[in-house]
Amino acid sequence: MDWTLECSGCPRRQDANGLPTVCPDCGSPWLVRYARQVGAGARAMLEKRGGGMWRYREFLPLVGDEEPITLGEGTTPLLPARRLGEALGLPDLWVKDEAANPTGSFKARGLAAAVTRAVRAGATRFVLPTAGNAGVAAAAYGAKAGATVRVYAPKTTPRPLLGQIAAYGAQLELVDGHIGDCGKLAKAYAAETLAMDLSTLREPYRIEGKKTLGLEIAEQLGWRLPGAIIYPTGGGTGLIGMWKAFLELIAAGWVKGPMPRLFTVQSSGCAPVVRAFEAGADKCEAWKDPMTVAAGLRVPSPLGGALMLKALKESRGGAVAVSDQALTEGQRQLSTLEGVDACPEGGAAVAAVMVLVERGRILRDERVVVFNTGAGVLYGRG
Repeated sequence: MDWTLECSGCPRRQDANGLPTVCPDCGSPWLVRYARQVGAGARAMLEKRGGGMWRYREFLPLVGDEEPITLGEGTTPLLPARRLGEALGLPDLWVKDEAANPTGSFKARGLAAAVTRAVRAGATRFVLPTAGNAGVAAAAYGAKAGATVRVYAPKTTPRPLLGQIAAYGAQLELVDGHIGDCGKLAKAYAAETLAMDLSTLREPYRIEGKKTLGLEIAEQLGWRLPGAIIYPTGGGTGLIGMWKAFLELIAAGWVKGPMPRLFTVQSSGCAPVVRAFEAGADKCEAWKDPMTVAAGLRVPSPLGGALMLKALKESRGGAVAVSDQALTEGQRQLSTLEGVDACPEGGAAVAAVMVLVERGRILRDERVVVFNTGAGVLYGRG
């Protein structure tokens, strides 16, 4: 392998053999660091390749000509949002619609990368906690790989998402409580059965898959980076992945800096990252009694809190909390004005744009990208 693992919380480094979990010294997530150098000339090779996230293989954890476990994830639309932009006073507004992924959300990217590497290392059994979409993706890619998957989900998870998990053949366990409670059960199951724990940031490759969000945005905009990106954040792999992607693209000479300002949005009913950012802290404290209709934002104690805060600060971005009422209205606007099957988390991104414009953190003449992270239909209607 031409990459190593670097701890995000202490000086430890190690090789990437086997099935790595978190750093054994401090418990922090690993970051993948590549030995190979990607030059500016390699960008021309993309013209000879088809679609999907694996077309960026120079930036991804693949060995030689290795073929990944894939369902065709990636190359999702980046749509000009003219009517929504007019309503918000932003003429250069864009929507990255992750609902177009095979499993209906951005989670397909991270789980494709995680399952690919884990299966190559010998894993045959997986477990993870979920707020919904990650469980769907894990079940699908586990099925593709011929592996056994157990998923722990809150009983409050939208029924269509639970139905999808079961349809892919995963062992579904419903839990009283939130995703943190599910995480404890998943960790215990992994210890008992030696199943690979695919929990957010408990292995290093979901970040690498999510990194392709940033790679695609750069290519779809003609290798010119937007001014700001608004991203609904629960566990934070996508935010961390894009931050890593832009740093790697700039280092490779594929784009010129500065990187986009990254803004996280959370629900006011569960906003540990926003609270920590506003306090100037370098880590997040657990949020008590998390409550929100946006299932993907109900993550009270994200393992990647310190990494998210670093990404926000280094990109000169910020963090915003919006009410469930505001994000529901944002979801309606995104659907009715742009024809996007918006999820509640996508609605949160729209609501955050309004707040950031009012605060002067986003300028009305700059290019702004908001994320719709999944298909609204999977959350049910009415």
